[in-house]
Amino acid sequence: MRLLNRKSRLERLLDTVGDSLEVPSGVKSGLAGKGPGKAVKTGLIAAGGLAGLTAASAGISSLRRRREGAEDGS
Repeated sequence: MRLLNRKSRLERLLDTVGDSLEVPSGVKSGLAGKGPGKAVKTGLIAAGGLAGLTAASAGISSLRRRREGAEDGS
């Protein structure tokens, strides 16, 4: 049983990505002739790009902390 229906970081991230990948109604009409595969492919590309940017940012932050000699883990 989960206390107060709290979500993990991963669940919150997936909700955020899912919300940002929802296709607005104006865009849906533009994708109507191309089939559902096009929208899915576009969503996966966007999610992959977001994951790549996040990983790169975390890597750069880690390198900066290492170079500055931060020992407190912040």
